[in-house]
Amino acid sequence: GCGHRDTLSSSCARDGGQEPAEHAALGLLPIGTHFYLHTSFSRPHSPEAIPGITAGGDWEALPEVDEFLAKLLSSNLKQNSSTSRKAEQLLIQGSNKPVVSNLEENIRGYDWSTHNARNSLDQEKLQIERQRTLREFCANSSFAFPTKERSFDDIPNYELNHLIVDDRHGIIYCYVPKVACTNWKRVMIVLSESLLDQGVPYRNPLDIPREHVHNTSTHLTFNKFWRRYGKFSRHLMKIKLKKYTKFLFVRDPFVRLISAFRSKFELENEEFYRRFAIPMLKLYSNHTNLPTSVSEAFGAGLKVSFSDFIQYLLDPRTEKMAPFNEHWRQVYRLCHPCQIDYDFIGKLETLDEDAAYLLQLLKVDRLLRFPPSYRNRTASSWEDDWFAKIPLVTAMQCLRAVCDADVLGYPWG
Repeated sequence: GCGHRDTLSSSCARDGGQEPAEHAALGLLPIGTHFYLHTSFSRPHSPEAIPGITAGGDWEALPEVDEFLAKLLSSNLKQNSSTSRKAEQLLIQGSNKPVVSNLEENIRGYDWSTHNARNSLDQEKLQIERQRTLREFCANSSFAFPTKERSFDDIPNYELNHLIVDDRHGIIYCYVPKVACTNWKRVMIVLSESLLDQGVPYRNPLDIPREHVHNTSTHLTFNKFWRRYGKFSRHLMKIKLKKYTKFLFVRDPFVRLISAFRSKFELENEEFYRRFAIPMLKLYSNHTNLPTSVSEAFGAGLKVSFSDFIQYLLDPRTEKMAPFNEHWRQVYRLCHPCQIDYDFIGKLETLDEDAAYLLQLLKVDRLLRFPPSYRNRTASSWEDDWFAKIPLVTAMQCLRAVCDADVLGYPWG
C-alpha cells in the first residue's frame, strides 16, 4: 500500500490516500476504549509526568479537531496508573548488566568499562548549544537544501517512517541508521512493551533478537497513523509532537558514510550485494558476468571500493531509480530537523554520556540502562584515511551533493 516505502507510487496521496468514510469511522471506534492500538500494554504516563512538558500550556487553545483529540488523549493518559507502576516494578527486577546472547553481538564486542558522565549542568548547557546550532542552521537562508522550507504538513507520509512513538512514556525517537539505532530501538521496545517473549514484555534490551529489532511491524511509527486514524492522523501527530519528548542521535556525517560502507560492503551481505554492489561494480569498475552470490564474489576478490561507493552516491542516475537507502540517506531527509523541534540531540561521539543523561530526563533510568557501546566503532580519525582513497574533487562533490546539509547542521561541539 501507499504507507510502505518500498511500494510507493506517484498516485499515493500525502497521507496514503483517502480511506472510505466507514473505514475511518471504524478506525476511530477503538480509541475511546484503547487509544493507542499498538499492544495491550501500551499506556503512557500522565501529561504532567512527561519530561519537558509544562502542564496545561496551550492544550485548550487548539482548533476544534485538535481540541477533540487533545481531550481524548488527556483522558487516556490518566488511565491505568496502578498497572503502570506494576509494570515498572517488573522491569526494575531485570539485571543491570544485559546478557549478551546473540552471536553477532558477541562478535562485535561490547565495552563494559564505566564512563565518567558529564554532570547535569554541563549536559544541559550542551543541549542548549546543540539546539541553538540547529535552529540557526534552519533559519539561515544562505544554507539551502531540498525540503528545507516545507512545513510538517508538506512531508509525505512515507517519509515519517523513522519516527518511533512510545505512548506509555510520551517519547518520540527518530532513528538514524549507523547511529546506534539498533540499541535505541531495543530501548523503545522495552519502554513501549511492543514485543513479548512468551507472553511477557522484554525487560532487557539486549535480549531482543536483531531480526525483531529491525522488523517494521515491531514499532509504532508516524507513517502508520493514517491507516489507524484516517483524516485525524496529522492532527494526532501534531499533538504528540507538541506533548511528547522528541529525540534523535547523530554522528559525523562523513564517518557515518564510512561506517555504512564498512558494514554493508566489506562484510558479506547478500541483500546489499545484489541490490547495490553488482550495479556499482558494473558501472564504476567495468566488471561483467559477476557472480550471483556475495560469497562467490568475495572469494574471487570482487568487492566494491570506497571510490565506487562515492561515485554511486554522486551519480545523478542513482536517485532517479530509487531514493537513497536509509543507511546513507541524509539526516535531514530521515528526521526533518527543520520541521520538528527536537527536545534532545545526542551524538554518537558522546553516546555513553548522552544516553545516560537522556534516560534520566525521560525518568526511565530505573527501568533499564542503555546497552554498552561497541569497542570497534568507526572513529572520526579515520576520515583522512578513507577520503584519501578518492580524488579531492570527488570528495568536494560528495560534501556538496551528499553531506552538505548534514555537515552544516551538525552540532560539532
